[in-house]
Amino acid sequence: MQWIGKVVGATLGLAFAGPLGSLVGAFLGHQFDRGVAGRIGGSAAAGQTPQLFFEVTFEVMGHLAKVDGRVSEEEVRVARRIMRGMRLSPEKVQVAIDRFTAGKNARYPINERLAELRSRIARRDLTRAFLEIQLQAAIGSGEIADAKRRMLWQVANDLGVGRVELAQIEALVRAHTDGSAGASGARIDLDEAYRVLGVDPGASDGDVKTAYRRLMNQHHPDKLVARGLPESMVSLAEQKTHEIRAAYDRVKAHRDFK
Repeated sequence: MQWIGKVVGATLGLAFAGPLGSLVGAFLGHQFDRGVAGRIGGSAAAGQTPQLFFEVTFEVMGHLAKVDGRVSEEEVRVARRIMRGMRLSPEKVQVAIDRFTAGKNARYPINERLAELRSRIARRDLTRAFLEIQLQAAIGSGEIADAKRRMLWQVANDLGVGRVELAQIEALVRAHTDGSAGASGARIDLDEAYRVLGVDPGASDGDVKTAYRRLMNQHHPDKLVARGLPESMVSLAEQKTHEIRAAYDRVKAHRDFK
């Protein structure tokens, strides 16, 4: 199963090419394929974690698609587009399809599978990456219906992520998907900008600046490379910082501070 690490990297790096997911995926695939993923919880468990991540990703995607009673043609197209973006072989595409189909089953044990995944993931950024993938699929299929929204909240809760953090992750995904966090940041919605920064509109100017600096520090390309990010992924890290900077510029312009 030497391909698993590369598949997970492709899941986040090629299919989603943005915000945090692509960076974490590249890191995970790089680390796993070099055989240094032991920190996730023992060599045997570490070797199984990328495969579990891959399987549960498509299972939950299928479960979310079926949560309102039927899977729409658009949801199927989005799932297929994700698979194409991963550049999977026909055999691996079939694995993804099988997992998606399994997730659609009304008896799919979503809580147990998420609990298993949570027990294997030791890094918070991987949890956020998983949720980014689900949101990418949900947003790509159109407006998120109430039933799907509730299920997304349940998925996040099972993985230890609250609604405030989930809203921030969604804002980041939407900023990337819509292309609204461009060079000037002028098009990004003010409320969305606050969510991207992870602060309340009532926060002080000092709190806004602190949140911005913290996010930029966490996602600085050079620091990510130092942690194992391949040089080829630097442009993706730069895109992430552009989105954060666009949100900050929007808030800063509204508040008129330097």
